[in-house]
Amino acid sequence: MHGLLRSVWDEPRPSPPPPRTWWDWALVGVLVVLAVTEGFLRPDLPLRVLSVAVVAGLVPTLLWRRTRPLPMLVAAFGVSGLVPLVADEASAQMYTTAYLLLLPYSLFRWGSGREIVAGSAVVLAKFLLQAAFDDLGTTDAIGGFAVLFSVGALGTALRYRAGARARAFDQVRLLERERLARDLHDTVAHHVSAMAIRAQAGLATASRPDSAVDALRVIEAEASRTLTEMRTMVRALRGGEPADLAPSPGFGDLERLAVRDGPGPAVDVRIDGPLDGLPPSVGTAVYRLAQESVTNARRHARNATRVEVRVTADDTSVRLRVSDDGDTGPLRPGAAPGYGIVGMVERAHLLGGTCEAAPGPGRGWTVTAALPLSGAA
Repeated sequence: MHGLLRSVWDEPRPSPPPPRTWWDWALVGVLVVLAVTEGFLRPDLPLRVLSVAVVAGLVPTLLWRRTRPLPMLVAAFGVSGLVPLVADEASAQMYTTAYLLLLPYSLFRWGSGREIVAGSAVVLAKFLLQAAFDDLGTTDAIGGFAVLFSVGALGTALRYRAGARARAFDQVRLLERERLARDLHDTVAHHVSAMAIRAQAGLATASRPDSAVDALRVIEAEASRTLTEMRTMVRALRGGEPADLAPSPGFGDLERLAVRDGPGPAVDVRIDGPLDGLPPSVGTAVYRLAQESVTNARRHARNATRVEVRVTADDTSVRLRVSDDGDTGPLRPGAAPGYGIVGMVERAHLLGGTCEAAPGPGRGWTVTAALPLSGAA
């Protein structure tokens, strides 16, 4: 119980409330007109002028009911609670005072925990004071308390519903940011790494014009692919093109990872098993995992001469194995660890699969991944 009370007391205000709109001003104007009209139509009201003045004068508190719920509630309920001491039940007989229920609702909807506790005490004190002066029966007292409780419960329910929706939106935004981070890393980083490798080769072969020209051609091709994929992502982010319509690589693109000559280790790709009719999401994931593994091997594998990519498929799953023959050890000096392996593991887990990267049994590093076809949806 103590923990519950403490959590209520420490409850912060929810997200910033909506700004005041024309609807709030219209509501205030309508309520003032209703209060004045009721005063004219009910000549039996004791101290009619005072009653109308109090009820109409408290209506503007609704304009600040979201931003300052506690001060507005204290002002309205405090004044309306003191009037019976002076005017002999004058305000209690006006039907227009029903608008005051908007103030406790606003307190529970937009107030902090401390404000809710303090405001509840004010409302309860006003209710008991009115019950004492009006000599309410048990039925009327229970009914009035039920109405106040329902108003507070409604404000609390809408408050936590809005909070749940905000948390859900934050989770969606976080997942989308992680997806974009993986895509950026798997696409742009791969092509930029290829450009860096070719640029180093071009510098090393600057004395041989033919080799330098070949390296520049590869750099130009990789830069064009990078720009194309970046434009695709920008279009998806700006809303001009749905993300699902953006072109995604698949099993048919795995052969593009093969490198037979040039600087760096050669890359050999072999695919075993039927790949026709497999889910596109699995094909994209296998390609991205293989792409990142090849990029890491060509960038970080020391003294590596060969990278092998093996993809096998059956009726239930697809398995990927990428290995190199480099020296097993830490990253090259000056190479900072990135998010490649983290993104690979996340991508496999999203499809219900697994992905591991570890030193190979003999030399180099080995990346293995298994993606079940049942989890592709």
